[in-house]
Amino acid sequence: MTGMSTPRSTSDPLSPASPASLTSSLLRARPYRFATLAATVDNPDPGHKDQYGSSSVPIYQTATFKGMGGQYDYSRSGNPTRSHLEHHIAKISNARHAFAVTSGMGALDVIFRLLKPGDEIIAGNDLYGGSNRLIGYLKEHGGITTHHVDTTDPETLLPLLKDESHKIAMVLLESPTNPLLQIADLEEIARLTKRYRPEAIVVVDNTMMSPYLCRPLELGCDIVYDSGTKYLSGHHDLMAGLICCDRDEIAKGIAFTINSIGNGLSPFDSFLLLRGVKTLSLRIDKQQANTILIAQYLDRLGFKVNYPGLASHRGKAVHDRIASGPGAVLSFETGDVALSERIVASTRLWGISVSFGCINSLISMPCLMSHASIDPAVRAARNLPEDLIRLCVGIEDPADLIDDLEAALLEAGAVRTVDEASTAARGERLNLERIGVGRADDLSKGLAGLGLDGTESAPGVCRPKVETIMTSAPGKVILFGEHAVVHGVTAIAGAIDLRCYCLAEARADGLISLVLPDMAYSQTWDPANLPWDKVAPFPPPLSAVLKSGPKGDVVPDQELLTLLANQYISHEAGQNLKAVQSAQAFLYLYMHVASVTGLRPSQTNTIRAGLPVSAGLGSSAAFSVSVASALLYSHGVLPVPGQQSPATPHSVESEHAHLVNSWAFVAEKVLHGNPSGVDNTVSSLGGAIAYRRAISGRQEQSLKILKGFDEVPFLITDTKVPRDTKTLVAGVARRKLEEPDTIIPLLDSIQRISDQAEQVLSAAGAHSRSEQVATLARLVEQNHSHLVSLGVSHPALETVRNKTRDQPWGLATKLTGAGGGGCAVSVVPDGFSNDSLLSLRSALADIGFETYSTSVGGRGYGVLVPPAAGSADEQVESAEGGVEANAIPGRKRFEEAPAEDLARWAESAGVWACA
Repeated sequence: MTGMSTPRSTSDPLSPASPASLTSSLLRARPYRFATLAATVDNPDPGHKDQYGSSSVPIYQTATFKGMGGQYDYSRSGNPTRSHLEHHIAKISNARHAFAVTSGMGALDVIFRLLKPGDEIIAGNDLYGGSNRLIGYLKEHGGITTHHVDTTDPETLLPLLKDESHKIAMVLLESPTNPLLQIADLEEIARLTKRYRPEAIVVVDNTMMSPYLCRPLELGCDIVYDSGTKYLSGHHDLMAGLICCDRDEIAKGIAFTINSIGNGLSPFDSFLLLRGVKTLSLRIDKQQANTILIAQYLDRLGFKVNYPGLASHRGKAVHDRIASGPGAVLSFETGDVALSERIVASTRLWGISVSFGCINSLISMPCLMSHASIDPAVRAARNLPEDLIRLCVGIEDPADLIDDLEAALLEAGAVRTVDEASTAARGERLNLERIGVGRADDLSKGLAGLGLDGTESAPGVCRPKVETIMTSAPGKVILFGEHAVVHGVTAIAGAIDLRCYCLAEARADGLISLVLPDMAYSQTWDPANLPWDKVAPFPPPLSAVLKSGPKGDVVPDQELLTLLANQYISHEAGQNLKAVQSAQAFLYLYMHVASVTGLRPSQTNTIRAGLPVSAGLGSSAAFSVSVASALLYSHGVLPVPGQQSPATPHSVESEHAHLVNSWAFVAEKVLHGNPSGVDNTVSSLGGAIAYRRAISGRQEQSLKILKGFDEVPFLITDTKVPRDTKTLVAGVARRKLEEPDTIIPLLDSIQRISDQAEQVLSAAGAHSRSEQVATLARLVEQNHSHLVSLGVSHPALETVRNKTRDQPWGLATKLTGAGGGGCAVSVVPDGFSNDSLLSLRSALADIGFETYSTSVGGRGYGVLVPPAAGSADEQVESAEGGVEANAIPGRKRFEEAPAEDLARWAESAGVWACA
């Protein structure tokens, strides 16, 4: 299983001629260069001569060999095809011994078996995720401790090497490291280790370089291993690991382990790997040339590029001394995780995959893929950027690779064109510039520096205080008092657990976006171009606005609204009017929150509706509350639950809910002109409220929160019939003038119903749940009959009511909202079976209605609590050593969730803190 002894070259170890196992002429004795050595597969051992003279090493696809005392007896212990491979790897690595096993991690596992309990390892702090995982296993199960240090500075090893209390038995190195491309001085570290710990073994993962670019044994290291899956094979069609060493005692221990556990490489994979190695130099030359061009391209655009082929790389001088080329892997930072995700997702020619070394180009985000198994807190401590993108460059035409990368950068919003027409006319590559992520002073601003004493600091585009936040808000139903509320009668409104969701994500291009997938609408703005001079400042002190929000009597600036509608919001043909109105409310709210905080966060807000729009269920209020809360969190006005009070992360403080409500009321005024404030209050606070409108000369406005209202199951039926609210309201008002003797008694009766409902819903503990539900059902029936008498029902609503009252269901049902279509609500008593509910929903669906099983009186607005750093909750290990953790989802996943499953999907995304 060991390669043949190979004479050392006396020439420069980094010259192409350094491996000198073969010579070009017996007379001139010039050593063959690497490309020749790699392409020439032979084994001088007479026992390996093929009897037929095959020019390709045969596959000895056999488990056993006949005879006694022969060179081979069992393929676990040795196989001729594998022996050819091992000799060939030893030759091109200038090693005395080589071993082939089933994977790179299998190779590291074999090497680690040279250690014993109590031994200690020094390793780099930028280490492949799978290696880090195996090290963790050694500590827990083998009693072997690892010390992670910055191997870019050899002196960081000295305290451990010099301290005899540490039993340092191994030094584990990568250079360049994966994925930050940091450089370790292998030669100097090996020298220091031998000086202070002569028995310690210096091990190098050389996968990033391969024997073509670096041969660590020539630099004084003891063991070198490669993942043969990568450059040595070059085609990602096999798994293999290679181990090389010079010391006989080490080779003996490695051979014993491989023979004992049986992870030697199979004959067929040995054959494939031999075939791949022949073109190693040819492939890497092409890949490396491509990588240099791509690194220079990204560097010119202003990205932070990690690649030792760039003059700016701080480890370049060391790397050039220990290796003969920079390799074909680079990584770069965008400054924004969401932006990086969009770039990766927007590529077409670059395959999204872990691993590297293939002839095809690959792209990945290490922190989400190959290195996700490393605890996030550990990644942060080791300065591994979450936004890092790794490029593993193949042999494609470099122009095509750059074209595809360029298109992805443009599509993701990382760069923009400069003088596009001119460059296109000349047939040149687009002139691009990177879109900035904000000034450092903007990023460091806190609310303490926002001029809360009445003086404002200069605003600027920046990253949000909270980079990713997901909020939600419920819709509402009017249980009692529709239409009568206009005439001073109390209305009872309750929150329903059909919700609107807002996902706010930071972006690095300085822009803001609104995305409404349910309305097929999206638009992006440059904050610098918005009409900030038209935003009327709030009166000082600003601290009062930050604490309590705008006053309730604030009237939206119609001049600004008109300007936004006419010049800043798209009015394409067929554009959804409600989407345009929503965009107007979003921009207005964003600009006014920014005017208070002095921050203009660059972010994308994606909003999904889990409740029907325009059905009288408060969808606009749910939109306003979810957007307002997302803006307040991303601006840093509100602390994310669980971050300041980890012990109680699942509730929203009352004052925060009232602050959200005050800002949402502003958005509601933009959408509706002069709303009552009922919808946004219910959506913000949850539960139920009793509301009385101000009537000039008769009564003042009042709003009472009903504390005793538990959640009650309801069935909501959307008739899908449009409502004409203004006509219906005007009709009741006209009848009140024309038929006072009929209409006024009806309004008085509705007031008595509301009073009874308020009493039963406010008296917590005074009534049993069954009594509450029975009273609600009786009052629902009475209120609906009065609404019919007012003339605001509709045949579709009566169809729903008759169907739900039929046996075997027998539910109490009434219209909700303004009637004339819209929705009906049915009280679902305790004990009503799920099978009965399903049969009723099916019957209503058969006649064209859409139903929602929900509850009334539930939660107010909510925020998805991000998982704690390092949390292992709901983690699923991946094949590459990564994990997928329960976390706030990406926008693509959020956009694509089916509307009917949105609530269930959102609830499973994590823990919600709600008002």
